[in-house]
Amino acid sequence: MDFFMNYKIVADSCCDMNPELREKWNLVSVPLIMTLGDKCFTDNENLDLEQYMQEMKECKSKIGSAAPAPALYKDAFEGEHTSFGITLSSRLSGSYGSAMAGKAMAEEEGKADVHVFDSKSASAGEILIALKIRKLIEAGKHKLEIIPTVEKFINEMKTYFVIDNIDNLLKNGRLNKITGKIISMLGIKPIMGADKDGNIALFSQARGIGKVIDKLAGMIESSGKNTEGESMVITHCNNKSLAERLKDTIKERYRFKEILVLPTKGLSSMYVNDQGVIMSF
Repeated sequence: MDFFMNYKIVADSCCDMNPELREKWNLVSVPLIMTLGDKCFTDNENLDLEQYMQEMKECKSKIGSAAPAPALYKDAFEGEHTSFGITLSSRLSGSYGSAMAGKAMAEEEGKADVHVFDSKSASAGEILIALKIRKLIEAGKHKLEIIPTVEKFINEMKTYFVIDNIDNLLKNGRLNKITGKIISMLGIKPIMGADKDGNIALFSQARGIGKVIDKLAGMIESSGKNTEGESMVITHCNNKSLAERLKDTIKERYRFKEILVLPTKGLSSMYVNDQGVIMSF
């Protein structure tokens, strides 16, 4: 439809879409940078994810990430259309601040009309926001209707994740070392997620895959959110089997219209680590 030509979605590479979905949704990905000790990796289609994951596993020094440069956002926003930017939580990265700087640069030159959304989430949450924006565009909504609707959606959205290995969260300071030691000693899988401000918080824990699935699925009921006709996104790092089992359990219990399952890319894989699974609804 012609009105799709009036809009573009720009997201940082923590929005874990595959190339086919990005093309379908007219989404431009702006790459973040991952650091393993003194080595840097760009989170784009040229990243050898298998090699990167192996080097990440072997890295004994600090790991981290860097936001895209504002100029990259500026270039992505420019054009005869309205751009909606989506970044990972401003509490976890400078990507939102960089996108806002890129917006200011592009608009100052009169080459863009931009609104940037702080996802207060990451990975699956960013995909879910992009999906919401696409649906509103498809429904013929104007920018002035889309912005408050999506902001409300973000404030009500829930994101949870389970990690099999907490090493990276400890290496980059995302998890308290004392908490991490207790988790490792007890052999439990922490169920974490985003709080209302977009910080990482520990919500629960479980032993065994069956309990993990039950706990994650139970989070949906506990949230009190209506699932009738809604969408959900599950992302995973080399753990499609768990993601699909979780999807099947959720389909049995709730009434989501669609549940997308996608693999994580570089940045998300760094934080959720091998075998980790993220869900947003």
